Amino acid sequence: MSYMSDIMFNLTFLALFYNIFILSNLLDMNHFFMKNQHLLTTLEDLGLTENEAQVYITSLSLGPTTVLNIAKSTHIRRTTVYTIIETLKNKGLMHIEPHGFKQLYTAEHPDKLESMLHTKKYNLDRLLPELTSLYNLKGGESTLRYYEGLESIKTIYDSVLTSMKPGDDYLVISDVETFFTMDPVYFENFLQKRIAANIHARLLVTHSKRAEYMKQYAKNMHHEIKILPEETQLSVDVMITPQQVVIFNLEQPLSAIQIINNTTIKFQQQMFEMVWNSCTS
Repeated sequence: MSYMSDIMFNLTFLALFYNIFILSNLLDMNHFFMKNQHLLTTLEDLGLTENEAQVYITSLSLGPTTVLNIAKSTHIRRTTVYTIIETLKNKGLMHIEPHGFKQLYTAEHPDKLESMLHTKKYNLDRLLPELTSLYNLKGGESTLRYYEGLESIKTIYDSVLTSMKPGDDYLVISDVETFFTMDPVYFENFLQKRIAANIHARLLVTHSKRAEYMKQYAKNMHHEIKILPEETQLSVDVMITPQQVVIFNLEQPLSAIQIINNTTIKFQQQMFEMVWNSCTS
């Protein structure tokens, strides 16, 4: 074999080896992203684009690295990677580490994702009262929802106060002794939230020590309370607001029905007033 033939053979071999190396890396990265598809999907659910999710996950696996390495690993153009990194920096998910004359790019710890989620929830909580105030339930519209289990039922109480404003009627018919034993800490906290929100309530309750206590301190608790005849027994708690009627079954298995219908709400308010006006204690 001549000298030139040797050179051409070596160059061809190197080219072939390089192509095999590139193909191997490409298959490895494809396998990497396929293996972590659920992570990409979750990050996209949190608000990242597909490319942002790829760059973030790649940076997590590479550690402090260059834009060139990130671009090679993700097969995203280097100029695009710069733009994505800036976006991730603004979201608090990447930062720059000076390394001599180079700049290395590092993904923040995944704990930052939890902070993002908390921020989104905080912003949503701030907007909910405003969004709720825009909600106009027409007379012909109705919703009926069924809840089973105490934790599911609590979600009703988590949101009920945000849709109310001072001056709204908050009406309750209940066996408060049983109601508060369902989860003393949670429902005591709910009571304090109602008081703090300055939501005035009227309660028709069965006779019990808890009822007597709530009647004694009615002024401090921002409510009026009337105790039903001593022989009265209730197995449900009925809550009536301008937005909904909730019937909470206090016997096992615990369940609740939430009714959102203007006609039903008005009827329940009228029935409450009839009982309220006929009750003297």
